[in-house]
Amino acid sequence: MTIPISDHSLSLKSIEEINTLSGESVKVCMQCATCTGMCPMAEEMDFSPRKVMHFVQFGLMEKLMDINTYWKCASCHACSVQCPRGIDIAKVMEALRQKVLRKSKNYIEPSQMSKEAIAEMPQIALVAGFRKFTS
Repeated sequence: MTIPISDHSLSLKSIEEINTLSGESVKVCMQCATCTGMCPMAEEMDFSPRKVMHFVQFGLMEKLMDINTYWKCASCHACSVQCPRGIDIAKVMEALRQKVLRKSKNYIEPSQMSKEAIAEMPQIALVAGFRKFTS
């Protein structure tokens, strides 16, 4: 199967954008799946971190736009610490969240949260959640 030139350049642009946002080079990933093995949230994710890295390596962003993997990422850096290539995968997940949020679409809407829910949450969790899930 041949990739049309326009799709190919779009893929390269997507890869470069993720590299720029994350400060990482996704192409060095060797698909060893250590990230998935270390991830405490892997069972909650639509796609494993390894599969997300695979799609990012090929610029297949359309496959990544409606999944929960980067939203479920706890940013604990367990994957990054164990990566044999030294990729900070948590930064790649953050870059994917940023791509969605830059479309000015909030993943959660703070104004829709009940006062009771807000009162029960630790303040640091609220701030972290708002930073992670809102544009």
